[in-house]
Parts: sequence; structure tokens; C-alpha cells
Amino acid sequence: MKNKILKTLGHNIKVERVKLDYSQEKLAEIAGIQMQHLSKIENGDSDIKFTTLIAILRALNVPFEKIYDIDLNK
Repeated sequence: MKNKILKTLGHNIKVERVKLDYSQEKLAEIAGIQMQHLSKIENGDSDIKFTTLIAILRALNVPFEKIYDIDLNK
């Protein structure tokens, strides 16, 4: 289940990034993280610290609920 959550969370972050026409480099710079780390997050290949998630959400200007739209019962 952990992998599913990370993959879905990463996918949702990428969707919001693309909507803003941000490159990974631009979003990483705004959020104050390394681009390689953002890439791993978007691919679901990295755990994400809560503080990093908040920085990304602020950079995207989206609420947590929009990114964490995951049905844990599936």
C-alpha cells in the first residue's frame, strides 16, 4: 500500500506541476528542494517528508486535499 500511496501522490504532484507549465527544475527551485529529489517523488520512488510536501504544495498553491486524493480501500 505504501508504494501505491507514493505513486499516486507523486502523480498528483506532477499533474499540478504540468497544469502550471512548470518544469521540474522550476518547481524544485520554488519549493527549495533538489530537482533529482522532486523527480523521485513524482515517480513514487522516494518517501516524502511532511515539510517537503508542504513546500511543494505552497509552490504549487494547492491544498493538501487536492494532492492526497487516494482511495485507500482499493
